[in-house]
Amino acid sequence: MSTPYAKLPAWADYGLIPLINLSVAFIVAGFVVLLVGENPFRAAVILVEGAFGKGTGIAFTLFYATTFIFTGLSVAVAAHCGLFNIGTEGQAYIAGLGIAIVCLSFDSTLPWWLTFPLAIVAAAVVGALWALIPAYLQAKRGSHIVITTIMFNFIAASIMVYLLVGPLKPAASQAPQTRNFLPGAELPKLNWIIELFGAKIRSAPLNVTFLLALVMAFLVWLLIWRTKLGYEMRTYGHSPKAARYAGISETRIIITAMMISGALAGMMALNPVMGDQHNVALDFVSGAGFVGIAVALMGRLHPVGIVLAAILFGMLYQGGAELAFEMPAISRDMIVIIQGLVILFAGALEHMFRPYIQALFASFSPRSVGMEAVKGKGA
Repeated sequence: MSTPYAKLPAWADYGLIPLINLSVAFIVAGFVVLLVGENPFRAAVILVEGAFGKGTGIAFTLFYATTFIFTGLSVAVAAHCGLFNIGTEGQAYIAGLGIAIVCLSFDSTLPWWLTFPLAIVAAAVVGALWALIPAYLQAKRGSHIVITTIMFNFIAASIMVYLLVGPLKPAASQAPQTRNFLPGAELPKLNWIIELFGAKIRSAPLNVTFLLALVMAFLVWLLIWRTKLGYEMRTYGHSPKAARYAGISETRIIITAMMISGALAGMMALNPVMGDQHNVALDFVSGAGFVGIAVALMGRLHPVGIVLAAILFGMLYQGGAELAFEMPAISRDMIVIIQGLVILFAGALEHMFRPYIQALFASFSPRSVGMEAVKGKGA
């Protein structure tokens, strides 16, 4: 009896297979670089050095990773409940409205360490409420969550455009953005941590939101694997029928999971808005919500994997910018192709090499892939 997806040792499942997928993705990307007449090995060196070779590069990589940690966690929480939240982009975008209200109201009267908690709550609440409507429609009316969240991305974008070119725009400005926040709504930088190790940083927007992202990753782990609510979410995600039979309320679990997911997506907005540009501008999310889907898939929906995958995509963003600067033949669009290849092999084709690796393990140690257990059952 063949067991193509039998369980592998954890180090192979979570380490070896992703490493092989990434290697194949970079090898294929190398052929793309070769096609435009550049040296793929030099491109790889520039990519890695641009992301981790200097203190400034490391700070930018972690800044981008912060954004992707939030969006990856958001997608993962919904996915554990069997929901594909493709509306992370819109939930993060509309959360900028909550942050703008708090920052514009209190930045002249409160210090940042008081404004920041208020902004966290505002971003999380607005993001959660934006996810509530698709969740309710899914739970009560059976409307597919993918379709409704996609539509809500467009609605969020339209609302933010209206606000940023109208009510939120300063009277004397032509730019579609709010006024710049005062120091009371500007988050302190974390670059000094990298400088402790002797690195020099000219300027980089790495800020305290990075620490918040790590805390949220731990809390998501706690929620999913150490609480009754997390157990119910995973149960519903594996088998809705079994969850209903066990007395788990379908409406409650869908709405709760989606609101937590929306809150995490909303908190993503804190990083660029309060930590970098110090205003709410048009399209400040810049596709980070969609990247979060890839980050969650690469991270196997586990917070540790999501943090590592977010750093990888942070590296691709920062290193890719350096690559486009050093090698003009490699445009920003080609960087997107490389990112797409990573997503393809590490996400959509993550099981492509698994049968071969499993066969290899079975040839050396059948017990490691559960072959003896299968025989013992008489299957």
